Amino acid sequence: MIKTVAIQGVKGSFHHIVSQEFFERHVNAIECLTFDRVVDSLILKECDAAIMALENSIAGSIIPNYALIDNKDLHIVGEHYLDIQHNLMALKNQSIKAVKEVYSHPMALLQCKEFFKKHPHIKLIEDKDTAEVAQRINEKQLKGVGAIASVMAAEIFELDILAHSIQTIKHNETRFAIVKRTNSEVPENEINKASIKFEANHKRGSLATILNVMSDCKLNLTKIQSLPIIETPWKYAFFVDVTFEDLSNFKKAKALIEIMADNFKVLGEYKNAKL
Repeated sequence: MIKTVAIQGVKGSFHHIVSQEFFERHVNAIECLTFDRVVDSLILKECDAAIMALENSIAGSIIPNYALIDNKDLHIVGEHYLDIQHNLMALKNQSIKAVKEVYSHPMALLQCKEFFKKHPHIKLIEDKDTAEVAQRINEKQLKGVGAIASVMAAEIFELDILAHSIQTIKHNETRFAIVKRTNSEVPENEINKASIKFEANHKRGSLATILNVMSDCKLNLTKIQSLPIIETPWKYAFFVDVTFEDLSNFKKAKALIEIMADNFKVLGEYKNAKL
């Protein structure tokens, strides 16, 4: 049973929301400022699982997190998609005109750029985390300072929402991975998605041949992401997500790719959250 989960950010952050939505029972959250600390918490057995954002529908892949999962030999045991809604908030009884500075994560500021063009008096300042700014405003009672964060953050830290859903692209979704130390979480009859990693050699068509194997084995390629191998210039590792209707098809493809590719590795076998 999952009792404790490591999250990036504080309570009210989007990682915290995922922890409350994904797990059926209430879980305690260990707040971490960085993803490195999230992973360390899991490795040191301070928690039962960790939650890590992997990609955003606007910004794309969060490549360092794929590398962290790979390098630390961790396993993806589930995934969760969250609709990201950014809200402008500040201490109670203030108007947008009274807000002179807004602090938030660089990605949140970027996603809300068009909104702030309408309020040129507000200075935008990059910070570590969305909800942590809301927490700071509450604790220090900072007047004239705003945060961009979730509705939950506004509720937890008793702030007024001055503007709802201020992101430029209204449908803004992030995919989160549920990560554990072992890969024995999901019953085989429920597994219909997998994350794998491999390296293709320099021979012409080597990557195309591997992709053809996936197609022949009835796997649906939902994501492919390359990452340079630092020790070997111009050689790349590929992180791939596939879905399938029959686990035996994936097992067949896995056996073939293991022979054809270098350093093949399964990062996780789990249930597709998009069904």
